[in-house]
Amino acid sequence: MLENDEGRIAVSSWSLHRTLGVTYPHDLDSHHVGPREETYGPGTARLIDLPRLLKSHWITRLEICSFHLPSRDAGYIAELRDALESAGVRLQTLLIEAGDLSNPATAARDGGWISGWVEAAIALGAEHARIIAGKQAPSREALDLAADGLNAIADRFAEAPIRLVTENWLDLLSTPEAVHTLLDKTQGRIGLNGDFGNWSGPNKYDELASIFPRAELCHAKASFTDGTLDADDYGTCIEVAESVGYKGPYTLIFDAKVPDEWAGINAERTFVLDQLTGRVAA
Repeated sequence: MLENDEGRIAVSSWSLHRTLGVTYPHDLDSHHVGPREETYGPGTARLIDLPRLLKSHWITRLEICSFHLPSRDAGYIAELRDALESAGVRLQTLLIEAGDLSNPATAARDGGWISGWVEAAIALGAEHARIIAGKQAPSREALDLAADGLNAIADRFAEAPIRLVTENWLDLLSTPEAVHTLLDKTQGRIGLNGDFGNWSGPNKYDELASIFPRAELCHAKASFTDGTLDADDYGTCIEVAESVGYKGPYTLIFDAKVPDEWAGINAERTFVLDQLTGRVAA
């Protein structure tokens, strides 16, 4: 259990992708970081600046998307780790943003590629590495193949100071049944990062309630319309998570055109903290 509600707030680098501007695309046939691309413009801050910027907003947990990392060289890794430690910001998770362990044509290659990024996560001092389970339809064969790949990676890093997690994301884990099947097949080696924003439809809240008892982390994405946060949906998602016993951090995911990124992050942060305080007071 985390020490207080403020300590339950994290931010993903995705929530600041326009502030960062640049990305470094992945090539799964190589362990090299791709060339710099101004995917969202030139940006106004570097990845290494985020720990300091987050701390100025009273946020002390960060998740980094792998495509935001400009280098995996030891010197840069040491610089980024020092920036995190100097700011007093914990690297909660390195989000490994590619790979498909459920595809027989790519599973072996992608397992090796993902393992290379787990090594980078360990070097950075990350507490977790998030791995995509797979992108294929959730057949028994695809789930078995993904579980085999995840188990192999977990066994490789069994003695390392990092927790591996996957997420209810993409086709393979598009239903609660598939999530439970995969987690059962990995027998505790792999944890769950539950995501509010990856599922939709009339059964969304029941489906989230099914998986969140197993969640260790949470991507807490709010919807915004014309700059206004959808309080009904966001509040219900938080209530669902808390009511089934979730006690982990809420990683703020912001992905709207308005308001600007820091305003959106601060709106989500305020809302989550108000919800948690309200539950205690009730």
